Amino acid sequence: MTRREWLALAGAAAGIRGTGKAFKVSAPTAPVSIARCRSYNEDIAAILKGMFEQLGGLAPLVRDKTVTVKLNLTGSPGLRFEGRPLGVTHYTHPKTAAAMVHLLGEAGARRVRLVESCWGTSGPMEEYLLDAGWNVRSLAKMAPRVEFENTNARGKGKRYVRFKTPGGGLLFPAYDLNQAYDETDVFVSMAKLKNHATTGVTLAMKNCFGITPASIYGDDAGMDEPNERPSKGRGVVCHFGKRQPSRSAPAEIDPKSSRDPGYRVPRITAELVAARPIHISFIDGIETLAGGEGPWNQGIRYVKPGVLILGTNPVTTDAVATAVMGYDPCAPSGRKPFEECDNTLLLAESLGVGTADLNNIEVRGLPVKDVLFPFR
Repeated sequence: MTRREWLALAGAAAGIRGTGKAFKVSAPTAPVSIARCRSYNEDIAAILKGMFEQLGGLAPLVRDKTVTVKLNLTGSPGLRFEGRPLGVTHYTHPKTAAAMVHLLGEAGARRVRLVESCWGTSGPMEEYLLDAGWNVRSLAKMAPRVEFENTNARGKGKRYVRFKTPGGGLLFPAYDLNQAYDETDVFVSMAKLKNHATTGVTLAMKNCFGITPASIYGDDAGMDEPNERPSKGRGVVCHFGKRQPSRSAPAEIDPKSSRDPGYRVPRITAELVAARPIHISFIDGIETLAGGEGPWNQGIRYVKPGVLILGTNPVTTDAVATAVMGYDPCAPSGRKPFEECDNTLLLAESLGVGTADLNNIEVRGLPVKDVLFPFR
């Protein structure tokens, strides 16, 4: 980023904080809260509680409800960057997860279910978390009823549920997902503030690319029926489109469409968020990676932006987070950070999920200019 680009962005960011007046927009909007948090040793629960209060409180959203929390545990637990703990680079940090679960229980959630399509396995999620260094027993005590579900296959629920893409879809008309994503009242995405090699940024929306079960959309998915013991990722089906998902699930709308991952992955992400709406978006930027989403990327670096971002609309939340990273959330394909891909935020906006226009988003707590942390 040149000095001129940085100054231009900083000037725009100065006007992001809203006035509290109603906005006239075609896509839905919702306020976003920003808070400073420089260390995982701070009282994250207290900070997060204050952010929820800025958005109207947590209890009205979750009291007496089942809440499903999608963690970000991308890649094998054995892959680490510079030997650092997974939670300070590319995984959800155990302390942010514990704070969220504690607050959900305190706010009266009837059940909290932690989910992830754990990479390369259909085994118990608890084992995957233990491999990642989590204290599962302690986490399970953070709320009255805490459950864990690996959604990479049918899992404990024994069935899939079809989620139709509004408007017929951009790439797929519908997705078959683990029933945990259906048997819930509130859906939470817990993401890290990161770049992504294929989508430019990976935030609350891109985190939900991982809700697709590898049993159906994985490289070793069954041809006719799901492979209930998947052991690979989703590159062949989702990223490159070299084969279709299991025939038990809907095939692509147009098999002759682009096979470029920069075309496919943003569309799949936008469709999934439209089909399985996110009610709470949380983005951890205390410590993270810049330049890519995980240790498998070249040119990544460890950074400490020291910020937390929270919202009730995934597009508005991701838009503010993208601005915090030093980018224009409405940038077209070919411009930073979407140099080699289409803009997922604009695709989700086109599906009616939310607005990516910073002029139509009210920021509460700290203004963007006070936490601006250029990622490139």
